[in-house]
Amino acid sequence: MDKGGFLTTSSDGHEVWRVCECQEQAKIERLFRASQITPGFQHMGFKNFDLDRPQVVLDAYVAATDYYKAFHEIRKTRQNSIALLGAVGSGKTHLLMAIANNLIKQRIPVMYFPWVEGFNNIKDDLDRLDEKVTKLQQVDVLYIDDLFKGRTTPTAFQLEQLFAIVNFRYLNNLPMLVSSERDIDEISDIDDAIGSRIYEMTRDYNVTLRGEGLNYRLEGRA
Repeated sequence: MDKGGFLTTSSDGHEVWRVCECQEQAKIERLFRASQITPGFQHMGFKNFDLDRPQVVLDAYVAATDYYKAFHEIRKTRQNSIALLGAVGSGKTHLLMAIANNLIKQRIPVMYFPWVEGFNNIKDDLDRLDEKVTKLQQVDVLYIDDLFKGRTTPTAFQLEQLFAIVNFRYLNNLPMLVSSERDIDEISDIDDAIGSRIYEMTRDYNVTLRGEGLNYRLEGRA
């Protein structure tokens, strides 16, 4: 064995190079560390998502699983993204995290950007602003969680940086996973250029969750 792999003989008698499973696992672990996904979120998958939920939550589950299954087919297209929007505690983060975790296990780089914490991190080190924005623009898959969470309206600085990120990904057909308590109309009311691009990219996989009894945290399922 050498350099993380070994030579073996295929069924037709040819020598082929096989990558060691430990090497593959090490790469996946590196991708998880680079993703900014916390260990507590890395366990979130489709199999441990509670399906004893209202129909609109099941619709979101179907959209998320369908998106994951279609990812490789749609990855290079304009409609290559997904948005789960609306009610707090309805499972949006879990479902998008399930997509992210499974993509990483396929060795596809993902970066997790929780809106409030992500911008706090950017503001804490403005000397590295360009570097951080470039990473968010260029990573294979970007997961923006809780878009426009917190303040009544985002700051001009936040909107400027977000537009730079979203527009780059829009122009270069780079997928995004987006969650927000606001629906697409509310996002567009804040910034139409951002909202319209997110809508076009997520048009085929876009679910807004509204209704009673959607907050599983209040029901003791958190």
